[in-house]
Amino acid sequence: METNLLIEILLPLSLATIMFGMGLTLRLNDFKRILVYPKAVFTGLVSQLLLLPAIAFALVYSIDVKPDYAVGLILIAACPGGPTSNLIAFLGKCDTALSISLTALSSLITIFTIPIIVNLGLELFYDSGQIIRLPVLRTILQIMVITVIPVGFGMYTRSKIPVLAERAIRPVKLASTLFIILVIVAVVFNDREMVLPAFKDTGLWALILNVVTMATGFLTGRLMGLPMPQKSSISIETGIQNGTLAIAIAASSTLLNSPDMAIAPAVYSIIMFFTGGAVAWMFSRLNHKHALNNRH
Repeated sequence: METNLLIEILLPLSLATIMFGMGLTLRLNDFKRILVYPKAVFTGLVSQLLLLPAIAFALVYSIDVKPDYAVGLILIAACPGGPTSNLIAFLGKCDTALSISLTALSSLITIFTIPIIVNLGLELFYDSGQIIRLPVLRTILQIMVITVIPVGFGMYTRSKIPVLAERAIRPVKLASTLFIILVIVAVVFNDREMVLPAFKDTGLWALILNVVTMATGFLTGRLMGLPMPQKSSISIETGIQNGTLAIAIAASSTLLNSPDMAIAPAVYSIIMFFTGGAVAWMFSRLNHKHALNNRH
């Protein structure tokens, strides 16, 4: 399979399908949750949109990695959460409603913040003679096409044909999840000569970034006095990112056009499936215990 077909067509298509599936689970009333528990939403957004990129910058600035890998880690940190984080929150018996709200809001906000954060990383880690720019307007439009518009179409479908939407949620989720796994595996396999050795250079740092940001999200929620289900949701939303979007931005010929920058997000995406499974198991036990204590 040609790399161009994977990057330019299958990757955006899989992402759009996933976001459409997320839209099928949303109603406009879901956004009223911001008014129901504003402290939790505010805490989650601060953790994900401010603390996560700050940690990524601090990490890559303190280590010795190639500029492509450094910017790749910043790129994954600049991206929003995705349906994977919602699934992990559900499996972990977390506050799934909060998780979905944070994913939806961050997906809207990061349309505008991704170009700013990534361009700052490019300026910091590349020499002036080889500076690369992420085109702001083109990035905003492309992210809208593959994320916001499919979510909106999914929400519209749910509002107009609710019975069909309810029936479609599970098969669309399953199909899109399998699709994205296959596409990521295909991308990694296609560029295995670069990706597999890159695990030595980026694997440890991607793991540290993932674990530290999830811990930061949890501690931030604890500092704000939030209950266990909300703390655990914020932890997951802070550390489980939309790796598909990061890979698409890095490798797309109309955006960064740098397959090397896609390597760190690809490595991060693989790692977060394992760490995500681990925290889902851990949080399911903690949230079960929390629920039992609240009954007494």
